Amino acid sequence: MDEILLTRLFPEEIAEQLQLQPYRGKQIFRWLHEKRIFDIQKMTDLSKELRNELVDKAVFCQTELVHVQESSTSGTKKILLRLRDNQTIESVLIPHSRRMTFCLSTQVGCPLKCAFCATGKAGFKRNLNAGEIVEQVLHLLSLVELGDQTPNIVYMGMGEPFWNYDEVVRSIKLIMHPSGINIGARKITVSTAGDVKGILKFADENWQVRLSISLHAADDTLRSRLVPLNRKYPLDKLAEALHTYQQKTQRMITFEYVLLAGVNDSLKHAQELFDYAKQFKCSVNLIAWNPVPDLPFKSPTQESCEQFLQFLTQNGLNATLRKERGQDIHAACGQLRRIIPE
Repeated sequence: MDEILLTRLFPEEIAEQLQLQPYRGKQIFRWLHEKRIFDIQKMTDLSKELRNELVDKAVFCQTELVHVQESSTSGTKKILLRLRDNQTIESVLIPHSRRMTFCLSTQVGCPLKCAFCATGKAGFKRNLNAGEIVEQVLHLLSLVELGDQTPNIVYMGMGEPFWNYDEVVRSIKLIMHPSGINIGARKITVSTAGDVKGILKFADENWQVRLSISLHAADDTLRSRLVPLNRKYPLDKLAEALHTYQQKTQRMITFEYVLLAGVNDSLKHAQELFDYAKQFKCSVNLIAWNPVPDLPFKSPTQESCEQFLQFLTQNGLNATLRKERGQDIHAACGQLRRIIPE
């Protein structure tokens, strides 16, 4: 019999699978998602008899918070979670002056093996289920006091979200549920390396969740070297999918572009990026490469980054240069790893 993993279920599913009345499913859902209580014995509006009956029937928490690192310069926090099969994942809490962002992982490791990213170096193990994704938010919420505010959620951690499409979509709907964490769709962004099949499915979702594309080059030869998925879905195929997405949703997209010194950071590359991006309603996030040991790249100079940015903005593109936070604890973009348990 399959295990009943409660954090991936909606209230009505909890009631159905535990053979309880619907209001009991709502009670348990609120304890898990709103109050972040995983110990059934602390769910005090359930009778002691019912608590004892359910304790062995379901899994109330699938992850264990085993380590927290905090940046001394930015306050960014990176957490290491151990899963029930002894695998591990990393998630990040990023504070800003007026908001908080949680960066979530969707897979244990990553199968894409982008040339400049640490995550794929340890290989890919498996997809996360929706409960394992949601629990990252619950653990991160326990580390910060937000009051009535809710964090921004970005699916930009370990893994390719669209290669775990169904569980990612379920996790988003759980995060948005009004009886739980209750985060608005416009505060949630899913980032893909350009999986066309996933983009087309995402275009049919009835919500305001945002889409981000990890581009990193606007030339097929270079992009195929940096992002191997480009060999399957080259830039013209990606563009077709993005046009379909915008025709259906009327929503802006964001291009993420990691600047690598001497590789993709020249004005020629900026021109290629501009020519590609200008066909869309979009914005561009530039990111100076965050160092990863044993990879043959270098971070560009601040001057080089600013020249690249200036070229884009002077030509009318909405572009920003992201100030990376958490680089000192290897929590910045491209630095998350699948820590292999001993």
